[in-house]
Amino acid sequence: MTTDPAPALPPVLTIPPALRRWDVFCRVIDNHGDLGVCWRLARDLAGRGARVRLWVDDAAALAWMAPDGSPGVQVLPWRDPLADEMPADVVIEAFGCDPPAAYVARMADAAKTGPAPLWINLEYLSAEPHVESLHGLASPQWSGPGSGLTKWFFFPGFTAATGGLLREPGLLARLDAHDRQATRASFGVGPNEDKDEDEALMLLFGYTQPLLNDWLTLLAEAPTPTTLLVTPGYSARQVRAWQAQHAGAPDTVGALRLHFLPHVTQLEFDRLLWASDLNLVRGEDSLVRALWAGQPMLWQLYPQADGVHGDKLDAFLDVALDQTAPTLADPLRRMARLWNGLDDPAGLASAWSALWPARRGAWADSAATRQRRWAGQPDLTSSLIAWAQQRHRDGLG
Repeated sequence: MTTDPAPALPPVLTIPPALRRWDVFCRVIDNHGDLGVCWRLARDLAGRGARVRLWVDDAAALAWMAPDGSPGVQVLPWRDPLADEMPADVVIEAFGCDPPAAYVARMADAAKTGPAPLWINLEYLSAEPHVESLHGLASPQWSGPGSGLTKWFFFPGFTAATGGLLREPGLLARLDAHDRQATRASFGVGPNEDKDEDEALMLLFGYTQPLLNDWLTLLAEAPTPTTLLVTPGYSARQVRAWQAQHAGAPDTVGALRLHFLPHVTQLEFDRLLWASDLNLVRGEDSLVRALWAGQPMLWQLYPQADGVHGDKLDAFLDVALDQTAPTLADPLRRMARLWNGLDDPAGLASAWSALWPARRGAWADSAATRQRRWAGQPDLTSSLIAWAQQRHRDGLG
């Protein structure tokens, strides 16, 4: 694996006094991913000096995601505001969730006597080309409780013309200081820096996966051992069903050793990503954390009946692999499309055999290079702060 110098990180912006109060609204649509993004954002904002209220309709997952909470973050139930709860300086609705109408009406009332709260729709992460043209656009509200206000679209993304990726200060330093071998040893996986040692550690966090049974069988029949860390939910249910059809020692089928994880905190999840040779992740929050881990990964998008997830995957691969040699880019694109149900599943064995041997060479180098490249761009929270400061100076609420 090549070792390049660490990237020169952009400056980390802190919260200015005029924008000290932030409200983040979140609806848990499915699988807690929206809450995962919102919690990381709220925690990051608070770490830079903001007072953050996270309004969420189902905060149950925070009991294991963030059991200790975070200084500066107050979690509130999704409801109409109480009499003494006034709108914040900056209001973020995550993924178009629309704050309660009574809250929006108070935003409009506040604008009649002072600066209007800065209202931001934080959109889903996408690499599609239209993101750059839509990022930062204004949406004047002509009717409803927010009439007279302006909502602004803010898009995370992978280029300098977008809002960037969520990355709290010090993340990469913590990754560098992490004792990777100690984490691996805790799961019974020995050192793998020597290329003669082929034992692999993988993390599986996915939606229902039509290819999973065949892929598990490939691992079980492989000549070298694999330990698979299996997250609760879809992945655990599917793996246990496959396991029940195969004889073997407890949690071992052929060369495949299964370790079923409990729910873990976000910080523990990050460490598992850092320690694994391959991260199979889903949705937005775990995608971004896997990218920062700098290890080989495959991303499973939320499947959509109209196939739109295929367009999103191809756009991501175009950006992620734009500096990757075809000898790696072609098999990686093929495997990624298979993993998302977009190509003939009969090609799984050949695609996997073409890709997996590159895990400690070209694939690992590509993942590390991509991590350094994106670390050289402003992070999402810094971009939000800088953008909000500019709108505030311009008097645009």
